Amino acid sequence: MAQIHIKRGIERVPGGMMIVPLLLGALVATFLPGMPKFFGSFTNALFTGALPILAVFYVCMGASIDVKATPYLLKKGGALFATKVGAAIVVGVVLGHFLGEQPISSGLFTGLSTLAVVAAMNDTNGGLYMALMGQYGRSEDVGAYTIMSLESGPFLTMVTLGVAGLSAFPWPTLVGSILPLVFGMLLGNLDREMRAFLGKAVPVMIPFFALALGASLDLHKVWQAGILGIGLGIAVVIITGIPLYFADRLTGGTGVAGAAAANTAGNAAAVPALIAAANPVYAEAAKSATLLVASCVVVTAILSPLLTAAVAKRVQVRREAAELAR
Repeated sequence: MAQIHIKRGIERVPGGMMIVPLLLGALVATFLPGMPKFFGSFTNALFTGALPILAVFYVCMGASIDVKATPYLLKKGGALFATKVGAAIVVGVVLGHFLGEQPISSGLFTGLSTLAVVAAMNDTNGGLYMALMGQYGRSEDVGAYTIMSLESGPFLTMVTLGVAGLSAFPWPTLVGSILPLVFGMLLGNLDREMRAFLGKAVPVMIPFFALALGASLDLHKVWQAGILGIGLGIAVVIITGIPLYFADRLTGGTGVAGAAAANTAGNAAAVPALIAAANPVYAEAAKSATLLVASCVVVTAILSPLLTAAVAKRVQVRREAAELAR
């Protein structure tokens, strides 16, 4: 029987396993909004069950994190992790002062919110980072994502919004947002077989929670997200890329790893909905933030490799010049 290469086609789209199901869910929500409820049962659950799927996703993600990282991985990954999150906190504090919790309601920047910007900046695209470092960096730099993967989930975004002086989250909610990740880490580090077993499920669940997230979006607002998403993606690459570059250099790197981390993870698009579920004051901002962050995933998936390649080429030219000067 002839094969249709669906997976290959989806993966040709930057962040495709997140973006394509998200758009399919949004198409259903826009043109067939009553379809999931009409069929009910498991079909309705598939289109409305983003939070339970994400809870399991973070357990599996946690299981893939090895706490016994080498000193180099701790230094490199820790520096990039702290820089990425630190940049998000600074921007969150500034925007929080002017925008508060609600999105901009009129003008060119309609829909933009502190939540959208912080969620887009907080989480690194691990697959893209490791692929880029596999091509342009060292194996040790690839492993640095072990530490950076702690960015996953809504916990750091909750903390950032709290630091920015916006509506805080009660401590049980904060703890609850990170418990699945911690539980997964515990399982994965106590038993390597559990790590291997649970880790395989991480990429499998991405399209399923993406579909459910998309089913809550209205495509009539996509054009706004498209324009703002491009701008937000460019901002993420610039605002996080510059400090990440210097953080990499200060820890003995060439700056390539910093450029490779200047992007947004596909699962970051799930964060606004999780934040809104934890604190309803962000419900309005989450609607547009999900689309903005999803757009940002695509934009940074294009720009970050270009930036990484440019930095790597510059490093290579310098090395060749230094060798000729000897």
